[in-house]
Amino acid sequence: MLGVHVVAMCSVIEVLRLLEENAKLTPKEISEMIGCDEDEVKRIVEEKEKDGTILKYKTLIDWEKVGEDFVYAIIDVRVTLTREKSYDDIAKRIAKFPEVHAVRLISGDYDFQVVVKGKTLKDVAFFVADKISTLPEVRDTFTHFVLRSYKEEGVLLFKDEENRRLAFVP
Repeated sequence: MLGVHVVAMCSVIEVLRLLEENAKLTPKEISEMIGCDEDEVKRIVEEKEKDGTILKYKTLIDWEKVGEDFVYAIIDVRVTLTREKSYDDIAKRIAKFPEVHAVRLISGDYDFQVVVKGKTLKDVAFFVADKISTLPEVRDTFTHFVLRSYKEEGVLLFKDEENRRLAFVP
């Protein structure tokens, strides 16, 4: 059987995990990493884009390094459910605001955690006061302003500081 090349079946999960870690990987690179056919990787990616499993490709940017500052806030939201409005209905309404980056149903004293991005503290405060707090189902909110991020999407944002700090560890 000279010239026969055996290629392993592609694992959809392996392909997705690699893309989640680095969306810039090409089908060729993925196929080489997991030992399967490049065309099969392409087929998997196209299928997962089409069926909505792959929702978006995203680049994580450290905006501070280019002089762009944003304010992030985490808003805890407590709501009152009605026969007409479920958690899903309220979450969908909140999620439609362009300032909102994430909406999560959570356990504990509050019902939702909402992550918001604005240009200034004032912008975020007005957004909460004018858009979130005025929704009829919202009972109350508690806003936490993010002072600094140390890790986003699994990426450490303080590599230089970590090296300096470790230099002083005995």
